[in-house]
This record gives sequence, C-alpha cells and structure tokens, in this order.
Amino acid sequence: MHVRKNDFVQVMAGDDSGKTGKILSILSSKRRVIVEGVNYVQKHIRKSEKNPQGGRMQMEASISWSNVLVVCQNKSCEKSGKGVRVRRKFLDNGEKIRVCYKCGSEIVVGE
Repeated sequence: MHVRKNDFVQVMAGDDSGKTGKILSILSSKRRVIVEGVNYVQKHIRKSEKNPQGGRMQMEASISWSNVLVVCQNKSCEKSGKGVRVRRKFLDNGEKIRVCYKCGSEIVVGE
C-alpha cells in the first residue's frame, strides 16, 4: 500500500479532485481511506438521551485509496506540494523506505 495514516495526500479523482488533507484512518479490508476535509456526507442521528433533538451530522466518508497520491514536501522537487507516485527503496542496513518517484527524497509519515 502506498499510503499510511497521517500522510498528507491529494485527491486525484472524484467530486473532491484536487483537494488535499491528512489521512485519518485506513480501511485496509475495503481498500479505502478517510481523508480529513474530503467527501463530506450527512449522517442522520436518532433521538436519544445524549442527543434529544436528533438531526443530521456532517462527517467524512471513505474514498478509494487508488484515488489519492502522497504529497511531496521537498522544496527542490518539481512536484513540490502536488501528489506524486511513491517507490520503495532499500537502504544498506536492509530497511525499506518510501521515496518520491520524481526527486527521490524520502517521504516521512506525518510530514
């Protein structure tokens, strides 16, 4: 999977195309992600002791993880601030990291 929780991503397809936000959670069994500020839906709330009025609540719904790209934060990259594809790179000590496809800079979670 090319995205992780707390990654800053850009939506590439759908009604919210072009918007950016942080990944709040990943639903790996469904291959979907929930991105902050993207794909708002209205959820209807039943009357209860907690919520005596009932009503509607606005919340983020999930989108397919194939519709998001990680945003490159490297200032010298030509794609800086835009969604980029991600590659895997093995370091000398055997550790595997994610790097920007264009500039090769490391992508850090929560950057």
